[in-house]
Amino acid sequence: MGNGHPVAAVITTPEISKSFKDTGIEYFNTYGGNPVSCAVAKSVMEVLERENLRDHAIRVGNYLLNSLRQLMLKHNIIGDVRGIGLFIGIELVLDRVKRTPATAEAQHIVSRMKEEHILLSSDGPDRNVLKLKPPMVFSIANADKFVVTLDLILEEIHNCEVINSSKRIITERRKKSNVGDSGVDIKKTKITDQETDINRPFTDVIQVND
Repeated sequence: MGNGHPVAAVITTPEISKSFKDTGIEYFNTYGGNPVSCAVAKSVMEVLERENLRDHAIRVGNYLLNSLRQLMLKHNIIGDVRGIGLFIGIELVLDRVKRTPATAEAQHIVSRMKEEHILLSSDGPDRNVLKLKPPMVFSIANADKFVVTLDLILEEIHNCEVINSSKRIITERRKKSNVGDSGVDIKKTKITDQETDINRPFTDVIQVND
């Protein structure tokens, strides 16, 4: 309401206001009616009306919501996109069925966005919802930049997960087959006196896989 300046107001109907007055209770506030705060709030209201920022927020917000929902079709980590106007939440999940919160990924995205000069935060009980509350002058161009940047970061996360998954699969396969990092299968084999002499120090036979 004050565009950063501390100011607030109570807005109600004449009927409710009259019912409070009829109680005979007098409301008093030390800081009520501060002329500087009132002047700031009046100027902000004038700008909102003159530049039609309410309709602008609805139009750009709907555009951003639709763009993010298109991005949701590409990235499974996006479990939901919701909001009204320019107040938007992007819920990140590890599994869309179980709705497992992708908390670490959300925190990473917030950090990476800062590197791209975009500020946002995470919210929700599990801190896995990216929260967007940009200024009302936020433009279509700003929305496009946000979506493109988010897409890039989500690609980075996906590629990192693929690499880590591949490493885990390779490690598990090597453990099952007793294969070392070099691809060589090492098996303990007893060597008889007929197969070696006393000066031969080896006790293992190395078998290279086909």
